[in-house]
Amino acid sequence: QVRLVESGGGLVQAGDSLRLSCAASGRTTGPYRMGWFRQAPGKERELIAAIRSGGDTYYAASVKDRFTISRDNGKNTVYLRMNSLKPEDTAIYYCAADNQDMGPYEYWGQGTQVTVSS
Repeated sequence: QVRLVESGGGLVQAGDSLRLSCAASGRTTGPYRMGWFRQAPGKERELIAAIRSGGDTYYAASVKDRFTISRDNGKNTVYLRMNSLKPEDTAIYYCAADNQDMGPYEYWGQGTQVTVSS
C-alpha cells in the first residue's frame, strides 16, 4: 500500500503562484508514475500533469507552460509548481500514483483545495 498526502493548497489571487507537494509513504520502492489531477465544482476529475518513473512528463493543454511537475525520489515527494494562476484553476487537486507507467492510477491522496480569486 502507498499513502499519499497532499499539501500546499490555499487561497491566492490571479497571477500568483503556488507549489503543491505530495508525500508518499508505505510501499514506495520501485518505479512509480505520479500524477496530479484536479476537479472543479460540477466538472469531472481531469489529469493535468504526470511524471513517469523515467522522468517523462505530460501536461494538459490548459496548464502547459504554467505548471511544472517534478519529483524528489529521495524524499518520496512529487511537486506541482503552479504559476500565473487563473480563476479557472480553482479546484480540488489530487495526487495519484501507480507502479505501472500506463493505465489507471491505483493510489490517491485526499486532495487539497486551490482557490484563485480574480
